[in-house]
Amino acid sequence: MPLPSTPAHEPVNAQKSRTGLHRVWHATRYSLDGLRAGWGETAFRQEALAALILLPLSLWLGQSWIEVALLGGSVVLLMVVELLNSGIEAVIDRIGPEWHPLSKQAKDMGSAAVLLSVLLCAGIWAAALFQRFFHG
Repeated sequence: MPLPSTPAHEPVNAQKSRTGLHRVWHATRYSLDGLRAGWGETAFRQEALAALILLPLSLWLGQSWIEVALLGGSVVLLMVVELLNSGIEAVIDRIGPEWHPLSKQAKDMGSAAVLLSVLLCAGIWAAALFQRFFHG
């Protein structure tokens, strides 16, 4: 059976035809929906709660704007990678629940990206703490 066609006057994705502030408004709403969906993930929720402490702490610990940016940026980067990993997992789960080597590979690579982000963040924070308390 053929798929129903979309009438010529209706775009497949309404966001593509929006312009200006109307597009920005809708894009912002989609982004907030994504943050709400991320909040449903335990790992993202833990990272967001840690960010409530770490981001203000970066202002105290960093001795220059570059250090503050590295400290805070590493925390935000971790949250970004976690959201992307959750997105990958959602797409794989949407395709189907059965085990497939490519599904496993995609999920494992997303998890590895989160691990690397955690190690980067921890390394930056450890170096800043060492410099502040043991070297400076």
